[in-house]
Amino acid sequence: MSQLNNSDVLVVSCSPHIRSPETVGRIMWDVNLALLPAALAAVWFFGIPALTTIIITVLSCVVSEALLLKLFGKDLRLADGSAVVTGVLLAFNLPSTAPWWLCIVGGFVAMLIGKHVFGGLGSNPFNPALVARVVLTISWPSQMTTFPAPLIGRLGFGTDAVSTATPLNLLKEDITSGLHLKNSANISLWDLFSGNIPGCLGEVSALALLLGAAYLIYRKVITWHTPAAYIGTVAVFSGIYWLIDPTTYVSPAFHIFAGGLIIGAFFMATDMVTTPMTKKGMLIFGLGCGLLTMVIRFYGGYPEGVSFSILLMNGLTPLIDRFTKPRVFGEVKK
Repeated sequence: MSQLNNSDVLVVSCSPHIRSPETVGRIMWDVNLALLPAALAAVWFFGIPALTTIIITVLSCVVSEALLLKLFGKDLRLADGSAVVTGVLLAFNLPSTAPWWLCIVGGFVAMLIGKHVFGGLGSNPFNPALVARVVLTISWPSQMTTFPAPLIGRLGFGTDAVSTATPLNLLKEDITSGLHLKNSANISLWDLFSGNIPGCLGEVSALALLLGAAYLIYRKVITWHTPAAYIGTVAVFSGIYWLIDPTTYVSPAFHIFAGGLIIGAFFMATDMVTTPMTKKGMLIFGLGCGLLTMVIRFYGGYPEGVSFSILLMNGLTPLIDRFTKPRVFGEVKK
């Protein structure tokens, strides 16, 4: 009998064998479609600079992905949309005034440090867009924390950007200076929900983000477990403080709609690669993210804690999976 080549060998894995129409490309392009309402809202509130930031970060991620795949001798797979997802999420973590070179550096950092040093798609333990955001925030804090006021309320589309503080920046100032909500109390919850506030592109319109999240849940790309545990923990944690002293602490609704909680809970903490696989693990992951976010917001040096909390919990994902994975049928418990 002639010797078989590697390509002729039939590999059969253990049952059960599950067939599914889901592909990486379908999932990634569903996520891109779900991010479209928030992208349109960002352009509506911040104008052409927001669109420019999104285009540059997406191009940077796609080009960096192509170069790194070629460098590491891997097949060029750009049509799956994963690099586009990272680019859009990175843009949503930047202010509309981010300089072009910062967008390019961020895209390269996301692809190299956040993804390919660990082996590429499916092997990265941390969310690439959040890795890039943290690196950029630490390296260029001034550019990352300069936020323009929304176009609505200014003279029109042609006016220059007016830098102002975000709702969480105002809240942090009130907490650290003991002003008893002097600045943050004037912020309308409707403005927080609709997006008529200063901030990163993906931190403004909770309404647009929730529309995209509903689409992902409908398409079964994500489940409710992590977002519900994450947002619920933030609501309970902040609600306790608010009930104890409403003159010093803002309502849970403020913490839910301000900052990056909505985009973090639905679009980053649900990443299939970097978060737990089991339903119980997802609940634990969301709980940990919520606790860390509120600890950073209340006691940390940064006004926002979503990025750091998700990355910290990403590091705990293997441990969570180990203790929450179901026992193999027939296995004897030791």
